[in-house]
Amino acid sequence: MPTKIDPDNLTGPQKAAIFLLTMGEEFTAEVYKYLSEEEIKRIGIEMARLDYIPSEAVKRVLDEANMESRELLADLTVSPDEFLQQSLVKAYGEKGKEIYEEIRQELGPKVFEKLRRLDPRTIANFLRNEHPQTIAIILVHLDADLAGQVLAYLPEKLRSEVVFRIAELDKVDPEIIQEISTALEEELEAVGGTFSKKLGGVERAAEILSHVSRDLEEEILSEVEEENPNLAEEVRKYLFTFEDLLKVDDTAIQAILKEISTEDLKLALKTASEELREKFFSNMSARAAQLLKEDLEIMGPVRVADVEAAQQNIIKVAKRLEQEGKIVLAVGEDEFV
Repeated sequence: MPTKIDPDNLTGPQKAAIFLLTMGEEFTAEVYKYLSEEEIKRIGIEMARLDYIPSEAVKRVLDEANMESRELLADLTVSPDEFLQQSLVKAYGEKGKEIYEEIRQELGPKVFEKLRRLDPRTIANFLRNEHPQTIAIILVHLDADLAGQVLAYLPEKLRSEVVFRIAELDKVDPEIIQEISTALEEELEAVGGTFSKKLGGVERAAEILSHVSRDLEEEILSEVEEENPNLAEEVRKYLFTFEDLLKVDDTAIQAILKEISTEDLKLALKTASEELREKFFSNMSARAAQLLKEDLEIMGPVRVADVEAAQQNIIKVAKRLEQEGKIVLAVGEDEFV
């Protein structure tokens, strides 16, 4: 079950897992040789649970290890599970495969990972008719945050019974877990498309529209508006444009400036309003602002597509920082984090 990483609250095993993922398979295989099998399993379990590892977490771990971050500061997107398996095999050969299988067994069947990718309300609806003991076993195999959300959607009378059984749960026969996972797999296949994660929605539509040209975006929204004015209005609420950065506070602008290239900023400001230009200038050093102003003054004609691409790059950075909880963006009268 993949785990959400909080850079401010990393556990020892999480730090070790991130450090090894950063250093590569060859290095990790050598490190394993100096660890006990129990230590490898503890780190391996954390590694297999990882899904998305933000760059801030990588930086914290490398800083603690007194290492230069350099190009390693990108978000880690390798497959931790595959990395774990391959590094164990490199270190121990066939024995490595056995250790990997033991770690996988402790994590539970992969069908639980499929559940993790579903909407909590959908999972709750799916489980509400199951025996409380079965629900308890399933929930302990999910991330605690997701399990809590699922619990909240369960019928009121069922919640306390499930929590009671989770608290009383100690060891469960692997055969029982396998029976539950097999039944889950069959039910997942049986319901097919009706039991799926949330894929669309107004926010998703706005996100997709934000990646097309401004003219096409407006053309599409106008067509949607003719068909369904209320829906078009909802989509517009979630659309974040470059000019919307005017509504973002100075601290957020400063955070964005640290993450974007001067070239992107220069291109993006080419068609920006004077107010937005000044907002960026006021959050830069006097020297940097003056240089940028001079560059803009002497800049020749540029393609509209290049300007929009640069603006989209900056918006992507802003949204990533928002997702990491570092800034708050505002659209219209609403704030979202």
